[in-house]
This record gives sequence, C-alpha cells and structure tokens, in this order.
Amino acid sequence: MTSAAGTSAPLKLLLENQRAFLGFLERRVGNRAIAQDILHDAFVKVVARPELAPGDEGVIRWFYRMLRNAVIDRFRRQVTANRALESFAHSLETRAAPEPELRAEICACVTRLADTLKPEYAEALRAIEVEGTPVKNFAAAHGLSPNNAGVRVHRARAALKKRVAESCGVCAAHGCRNCTCRSLA
Repeated sequence: MTSAAGTSAPLKLLLENQRAFLGFLERRVGNRAIAQDILHDAFVKVVARPELAPGDEGVIRWFYRMLRNAVIDRFRRQVTANRALESFAHSLETRAAPEPELRAEICACVTRLADTLKPEYAEALRAIEVEGTPVKNFAAAHGLSPNNAGVRVHRARAALKKRVAESCGVCAAHGCRNCTCRSLA
C-alpha cells in the first residue's frame, strides 16, 4: 500500500507539468477542448488508481505514454463513430420510397404531430421524408455534414415515433392502418 506522501509526490509532479501535457495533446489532436478532455480523463485515472503511477522520476515518461495511448484510443473511437454515421447516412439515401397506396394509408396525424417537434427536426423530416430531398443535399443546404444530417433525421424520426405512440396508442403499433385518429383530431 502506498503512503499518502508517496501518492502525492507523483501527482504533484504531474500537476506541475500540466501545461506541457496540454501542449503535447493539443499538437496531436489539433483542438484545445479535446486536448483538455483527454488530459482531464488521464488525471482522473491517476487519482482513481494512484498505485499505477511509478513513484520515481519515471512518472512523467509514464504519463506521456498514457497520454499517447489516450490520443490513439480517441482517434480509433472517432473513426468507428464516423463509419457508423456514414453507414447510417448511406442507408437513408438508398432506402426505397413507399408505394403510393401505402403512403396514402399513413396516419394523417403524423403530419400534424411532426409540426410539434423541434423546428429543425420537423424541417428535416419534411424535406427528406415528405419532399424526398437526398440527405446530402439537405446537409449542404443547411451547412451540415451528411453525417450530422443523418443523425438529425434519425433523432427526428425517434421523436416523431414517440409522439405518434403517445398520441395514437394502439393505432401506431399497427402501422396506422385504418386510422381512427383523424376523427379524434
């Protein structure tokens, strides 16, 4: 078990070098806020598990190695997230439009409920789902990346689905066929 004095010396040394660590991270990730997040997370790990830190002068070298690994992990997670978003955006673009008969059967209250969503969600649904605007075109027109536009549409659909379920209940569970909600509106 490490004594309190033994634990505080390496931590004190790390804190004294905080600016150098932040500069190191900022040069690698190109963004001060992300660098601060990574540094904060690394300090939290050291405070949570101080026994992992070497008690000698090697603590600085050890911490730099920990920071390099944290940067690599961050980039890997970002690449994975970007791939998932690109895949989702692609699936939105390549999805087939519903048949006209099926489209006519969609509950009339969906349109009404869409207007109760956040304006950016309602706008995204109207443009992409109703007007058939491709996600890439919607993204470009609104200053968004295709990934962000895809996420916006995904969140808008989830919010609309929740609203429809709250409003229509059983009707929504059966795909709004033979809708009785029109008579309630």
